[in-house]
Amino acid sequence: MPLNHLNQPIGEPIVDFTRGELPNIQLIEGQYCCLQRLCVDRHFKDIYKFIGPDSPESQWTYLPISAQPNEQAAQQLLQEWANSADPYYLAIIDKASQKVVGIFSLMRIDPQNRTIEMGWVIYSNLLKHSRMATEAQYLAMQYVFDKLKYRRYEWKCDSLNQASFNAAKRLGFQFEGIFRRAAVYKERNRDTAWFSMLKEEWQRMKPKFERWLAADNFDDEGKQLRSLNDC
Repeated sequence: MPLNHLNQPIGEPIVDFTRGELPNIQLIEGQYCCLQRLCVDRHFKDIYKFIGPDSPESQWTYLPISAQPNEQAAQQLLQEWANSADPYYLAIIDKASQKVVGIFSLMRIDPQNRTIEMGWVIYSNLLKHSRMATEAQYLAMQYVFDKLKYRRYEWKCDSLNQASFNAAKRLGFQFEGIFRRAAVYKERNRDTAWFSMLKEEWQRMKPKFERWLAADNFDDEGKQLRSLNDC
């Protein structure tokens, strides 16, 4: 550990550090899905199916909003999201059907320190527990670390949201702890679980994702032969 001239321990020096770029995504294409910047005109019809009144109530338990009651409210919300630079919303598109099957965002974007967070993850039933869902997260990570060259990628969730907690760990994020009484939403307390992935950890996870996503890792019914952690 380096010491300064006062013999105090200090952080490792970073050579030639510069401010990071902001996200600027038109299309990121994978094997099974692609990511596009959210566009109301192109994406509304598909998205309304999983954020409108017919969406599962359980989907909204750990989000600060609820299902949109009608098309007008949903259009207004999605237009706000499409206009937002932070969070920066992306549509997840199934390449086979060309339908939008989920959305998420890059948020709390900090180019000064090269950190960014994955958030506002809303999946349709067609995307949940699918290889597309994993690939979508992989494509976002790849963009953050390999294209933007950010140093730290974060994942946060309500500490009681076990599905999100498990997803973060499966995807290779490292648990950092619980921020107690960090927020109030829907008139209740939220203790927030913090996770992160550093660029060195991404380099170790990247080949695991690529091996897991390979076509020969799935049987004829689309079931995985090896888990992500075993790849």
